[in-house]
Amino acid sequence: MRRRDGWKLGIILVAVIVSVVFLYVTPFNLGLDLKGGVHVVLEADESATTVTNENMAGVVSIIERRINALGVSEPLIQRQGTRRVIVELPGIHDQQQAIDTVGATALLEFKDPQGNTALDGSYLRNVQLGQDRYGQPAIDLEFDREGVQLFAQLTTRFQGQATTIVLDGVELQTVMIREPILEGKAQITGGMTMEEARHMVVLLQEGSLPVPMKIMEIRNVGATLGQDSIDRSFRAGIIGVILVVLFIGLYYKSPGFVADFALLIYIVIVLGVLSAINAVLTLPGIAGIILSVGMAVDANVLILERIKEEMADGKRLRSAIEAGFSRAFATILDSNITTLITAAVLFFVGTGGVRGFAVTLGVGILASMFTAVFVTRFILDIVVDRRPDTIAKHFGRGGVKRS
Repeated sequence: MRRRDGWKLGIILVAVIVSVVFLYVTPFNLGLDLKGGVHVVLEADESATTVTNENMAGVVSIIERRINALGVSEPLIQRQGTRRVIVELPGIHDQQQAIDTVGATALLEFKDPQGNTALDGSYLRNVQLGQDRYGQPAIDLEFDREGVQLFAQLTTRFQGQATTIVLDGVELQTVMIREPILEGKAQITGGMTMEEARHMVVLLQEGSLPVPMKIMEIRNVGATLGQDSIDRSFRAGIIGVILVVLFIGLYYKSPGFVADFALLIYIVIVLGVLSAINAVLTLPGIAGIILSVGMAVDANVLILERIKEEMADGKRLRSAIEAGFSRAFATILDSNITTLITAAVLFFVGTGGVRGFAVTLGVGILASMFTAVFVTRFILDIVVDRRPDTIAKHFGRGGVKRS
């Protein structure tokens, strides 16, 4: 190996080692089609309020924030028509938990002794998980400037009487007002578990839905089918890679095995990058990986065929390799950029599995360019330094011209 190529070896080693570390430390998250979960269809209740495009956009935004706050990986939230929203929650199998998260309007109300709403959750400035004086889970509320005034009016006017705290029409707590509360702080207590309190904090922090939503459909997606899909997909991928590696190695001989080695490095880097960015693996995502493997193979074949053509024209081995990589690069770059544009469009316009396909395809394309143009060239140069006659023979010439 030439001394000036040491930095190339360093880059390759770092890329491989970092990829392997991420693969070991960070397991893949699986999407709904592979992990199983809950599928929910919500529909706006037009009897309660007027449904507008802005209201429905607000519903989608709030549901997204609620689910993200609970840490559900790669949920699918998309509108269907003008009044419906589809929600898919990978890894969630409790239907009631899904209903409480995505279907709850989360309208918090403070009612006076006559049952009239004195103020609601729209005046909240801060909601936090806390503890009552007995150390039990509680929810600490803090109102904004206008809410402070309304709460002060409520507690001053009805001092010595009871106020009721209601969430989505369900009474949470009835509190006796012993003295006016002027600082705009309150606490909800009463027999909640830590999980129930945390869930309520999420709902109140993200705000109430602008339109009440009805559950039209809710069903579980089984994980057994997902595991079967994973097994079948990986078997197909492994078989495909083995067949491709054997074909390239047998057809191109030693240059083909160089390309095979670069392809294995490519697979490690792709999986490492997907693991590093915490990508969620879906069945379309696996398809994207397999497709990108095909494109990586295509890039290597294109380079090797270009080198063969240059050798057939009578060029020396190193000159043929230089010209082959140079001429193939423009074609590889053009095809990969157009595919990257397609992947970008799918990512920004698509949802769910389509976005997973776009992510894996995009990462695969970038990695294939790196390995085909950089790694294959580096390894081929090393092999040429040691066995120039063998490489020249396998490229279609019995000997090598030396300068």
